[in-house]
Amino acid sequence: MAKKRTLSDEALEMVAARFRCLGEPMRLKILRALQDGGEKSVTQLVAELGATQANVSKHLKTLVEAGILARRPQGTTVYYRIAAPEIFELCEVVCDTLAAQLSTQAERLGLRVLQRRRT
Repeated sequence: MAKKRTLSDEALEMVAARFRCLGEPMRLKILRALQDGGEKSVTQLVAELGATQANVSKHLKTLVEAGILARRPQGTTVYYRIAAPEIFELCEVVCDTLAAQLSTQAERLGLRVLQRRRT
């Protein structure tokens, strides 16, 4: 069981801002693309994600401002990497909770749920 924290209104706003930052699917796709621990340039991310440069850059800026990503300029290229790897623990908790919820719903409907192995 997690330790209960007493948070000020300002702290709660910061927590809410972090969740809002993660509430955009393209930002989650960017995190997934950088999850291996390496750095990627905007050009590499655009190619991998199939999105426009402007869209990817906008989301990268938001993730950097939130402290989730770090950027490293090298000449005319900027490389991005994960600055807060614990963000993936949060994503795992959310995914596990969703999986359990969907499994419960399937059982209520009398559907058989196939378990997929994690790699």
